[in-house]
Amino acid sequence: MASKFQISPIQTWLPAAEAPVVIAGPCSAEGEEQVMLSAHLIAKHAAGRVHLLRAGIWKPRTRPNTFEGVGEIGLPWLKNAGNEVGMPVTVEVANPEHVEAALRHGIDVLWIGARTTVSPFAVQEIAEALRGVDVPVLVKNPINPDLELWIGALERLHGAGIRKLGVIHRGFSSYEKSVYRNPPMWEIPIELRRRFPEIPILVDPSHMGGKRHLIATLAQQGLDMGFDGLMIETHPHPDKAWSDAAQQITPQRLAEILQGLIVRKPTLPENSSLQALHDLRARVDRIDDYIIELLAERMGISEQIGKVKKEHQLAIHQKERWAQIVARALQKGKTGGLTEEFILKLFQQIHNESIRHQTKVVAGEEVATNGQIFFP
Repeated sequence: MASKFQISPIQTWLPAAEAPVVIAGPCSAEGEEQVMLSAHLIAKHAAGRVHLLRAGIWKPRTRPNTFEGVGEIGLPWLKNAGNEVGMPVTVEVANPEHVEAALRHGIDVLWIGARTTVSPFAVQEIAEALRGVDVPVLVKNPINPDLELWIGALERLHGAGIRKLGVIHRGFSSYEKSVYRNPPMWEIPIELRRRFPEIPILVDPSHMGGKRHLIATLAQQGLDMGFDGLMIETHPHPDKAWSDAAQQITPQRLAEILQGLIVRKPTLPENSSLQALHDLRARVDRIDDYIIELLAERMGISEQIGKVKKEHQLAIHQKERWAQIVARALQKGKTGGLTEEFILKLFQQIHNESIRHQTKVVAGEEVATNGQIFFP
């Protein structure tokens, strides 16, 4: 699939940026002194490794009567701090008024937060406010795991003429119990990259983990996926932060994490001598082909089962049989070193497709295609 985006490479709007691109700074601007101190400590401890200074000026909070940012008064604090340490600055904007204020104060890069990305109306208003403005914009993923909504936000900005575009992956909200505040669900940004390989993807391990001890691991995972950079919340005194204290780290810790990161090559060099890797990939391709063939055969059998069920007026979903399939798959997966979570997700999808094929036989093609058949 050819991409329809025309994007300026990140190096054209962050000339000093070397991989990985790093954005750092406090979750919230709490005062002029705190913002300036953050900038100087980041520059001191992570000199040359941080390329953009951030601070939240407007904070969209889940509940009222919590700290929602200092507002426009904080923009000159951030801009002056960036000037002092020779670093461009970035803030989150959520409406046209934020955009106008940020541009008025010379903010270098804007980002749209997860709570704003979920609203096409809000994104379109921001896009219109930016029409004709040559400013880089980063788009965080929506709170819910909806790739099309994320892409839609990019399309709206691109349609307004924004060419300096990138995204920030900060994980997705989930009702399921997880060690993460926002589980990464790496498959979603990976699919975004497949469709639009030219769009830079930065990872926000602070919001993913929600706890500072998870940041280093998540940052490394993001780079291992071949993504382009990181946004890490950094505060001089994290435990005293006015917002999201648990997920912020000190500038000293930031420097340690960045120093310890392994940056891997995104692709093999041309004429590479790594024949072993080529051979292993060829084996994977053969196995993938075999998996597809087996799945197609399985769905053919499902249609035959559907004919039997139709003839004998049996329900399509048989709970006892499904329980047997799951139990057998989990046991088999365990012996093969596969996680229970992976096996469950895999077989739920296989089961959904099997139900669709049986529904096509029992109730007709239209119902199977448009009836939103789904078994969680």
